[in-house]
Amino acid sequence: MTLLDERICALGEGALWHPDRQELFWFDITGRRLLSRRPNGGGREWALSEMCSAAARIDRDRLLIASETALSVFDIEAGRIVRRLAWLEAGETGNRSNDGRADPWGGFWIGTMGKAAEPGAGAIYRCFGGRVERLVESVTIPNAICFSPDRRHAYYADTALGQIFRVGLDAGGWPTGAGELFIDLGLLGFAPDGAVTLNDGSLMVALWGEGAVLMISADGEAGARIPLPAPHLTCPAMGGAEFSTLFCTSATEGLSAEDLARAPLSGATFRRDTPFRGRPEPAFDLTPFGDPA
Repeated sequence: MTLLDERICALGEGALWHPDRQELFWFDITGRRLLSRRPNGGGREWALSEMCSAAARIDRDRLLIASETALSVFDIEAGRIVRRLAWLEAGETGNRSNDGRADPWGGFWIGTMGKAAEPGAGAIYRCFGGRVERLVESVTIPNAICFSPDRRHAYYADTALGQIFRVGLDAGGWPTGAGELFIDLGLLGFAPDGAVTLNDGSLMVALWGEGAVLMISADGEAGARIPLPAPHLTCPAMGGAEFSTLFCTSATEGLSAEDLARAPLSGATFRRDTPFRGRPEPAFDLTPFGDPA
């Protein structure tokens, strides 16, 4: 294990490897920060006006970011939001965004949840073709949004249930039906957080409270655990030159002073070389919104 970044996040999330910049981006949700670091370079940090949780690359210099109220374009070098694309649950002040990821069609899936994790208060949406549509209702803590390499399935979890679901996708990336149970990690006492798919279709899932990232086969079988020195792991990403480096965010939220004394790296961001091979994350397609660039 190698510590990538020692800056402590109350709720680190949304790890995103940007292949064009060879740079990892992530959020401290409740700390209202966007952070980044190159594995062999320095780190940067931007203060945000509200809680933000997930991002997708648009191009080398712009990110799509999800906040508690909207989906917006963030200019990396300017260090600020330059355009709001769409409101997210307009008027619902009790909710915020949580896990999200670009899909292979250039869309973006984003989950919402109650700020106090109220049961069933959240949902999952897709931003695509210039509009935002609700896909899944009554989710408590949406997580583990990712997509199979063959584009046939999307995955998502409700951390409160301990379950990961799989939904079939049509040729345009829209669900063909309701999500079906893929694996019930609650039966193992695990709480799935963020996830990413690998080249072979398997999943890497961060486990909240377990200090490990769990491998899950494309057939839904739990496999090896990759330990990291923080109990609350939140979001994995695969990156590096060969996409074989695991990056993972973590959190201090919910940990006691005794917990933090035992795991002083809680809230830091980690890197670990693996024998596995990931893939570049898709870019978000801004053209349906009339990209002026």
